[in-house]
Amino acid sequence: MEIELDAAAKDKRLNRLVALTVVVLSIFMGLSQVKDGNIVQAMQQAQSNAVDRWNEYQAARIKLHVDEAALGQIQAIAPTNPAALAETTRLTSEILKYRRETPDLRKQALAEQAQYDALNVHDDQFDASDALISIAISISAVAALTESFAALIAAWAFGAGGLIMGVAGFTGASLHSDFLSRLLS
Repeated sequence: MEIELDAAAKDKRLNRLVALTVVVLSIFMGLSQVKDGNIVQAMQQAQSNAVDRWNEYQAARIKLHVDEAALGQIQAIAPTNPAALAETTRLTSEILKYRRETPDLRKQALAEQAQYDALNVHDDQFDASDALISIAISISAVAALTESFAALIAAWAFGAGGLIMGVAGFTGASLHSDFLSRLLS
């Protein structure tokens, strides 16, 4: 009779540990998903801004090229014509404007791309956290079904990895698993 009580108590202890593990990991995973969603939105905005800046850069470069070509044609055809002189002045002004604009547009586009890349690191951290915690929860379920404390320890190991990656994402730490990122991308 006493042996049965000890086995029942052991089952309850294992089941309580599994339940606590699942609850803690699920709550952390839910909070991480909110933060990851916000990061993804910021990534989309940074990518959109980068595309816009590159488009502006390309448009300014095209206008610069067109104005330089037009200036060259005017100077070749009618350099002393009064109308041509006025157009030469206008084109020269536009050319200078585009030469000033394009480096700034390029810097802005590169900055937006850098912002996207920085956010992507944290998105990868949350993705790795999500994957590791999902594995941990699955192993916890198996631990409860098989009444295996060893399986629960394995779940805790995966869960710890998921928590570490998630905390790194929340804190902005530079912890990054290239292996996991390549595997999951």
